[in-house]
Amino acid sequence: MINIGVLISGRGSNLQAIIDAAEAGEIPAEVAVVISNKPDAYGLERAKKHNITTAVFEPKKFVDKSAYESELVKVLKQHNVELVCLAGYMKIVGEVLLKDYQGKMINIHPSLLPKFPGLHAQKQALDAGAKVSGVTVHFVDEGCDTGPIILQKQVPVLDGDTEETLSARILEQEHKAYPEAIKLFVEGEIKTRKGKGGL
Repeated sequence: MINIGVLISGRGSNLQAIIDAAEAGEIPAEVAVVISNKPDAYGLERAKKHNITTAVFEPKKFVDKSAYESELVKVLKQHNVELVCLAGYMKIVGEVLLKDYQGKMINIHPSLLPKFPGLHAQKQALDAGAKVSGVTVHFVDEGCDTGPIILQKQVPVLDGDTEETLSARILEQEHKAYPEAIKLFVEGEIKTRKGKGGL
């Protein structure tokens, strides 16, 4: 059993999937703390409903990114966090967080990386005429969605798909993929490859 820290910026639907999987005993882990960079993130309410400790740190209230991330690291260490999960955390991770948690920090992204990194991945997929998109769980490094891939799930792009309909189908797979990746991490089953090949 390990302690997980989850970083969020918004509604926290992937956070909920992780909490549900942990409470159901599907992953040998417990969500110890949820940290948001936005005080109005709905994910904080989700955490409170499950009696999970929450913290809010707004980057603009710190002198620089290093000072901000130092506070995050302090809280993660207070809760003996062994795995950091980014779940809709809309900040590029800096060197302070990476120094302490490289190889122990994962993210989920709504495309088959290395295709369509960054924001609006579903729109990118539709604009490119992709026939298949999906979801990727990967380790976090200093780049944007460039870390070693843990697992991917494919989602077909259907005729007539909009950004909203494609996003909804991908989100369903995200909620399955994230707990699966955490389980692989905890059980030491991950064999990473640099995130170049995709599926």
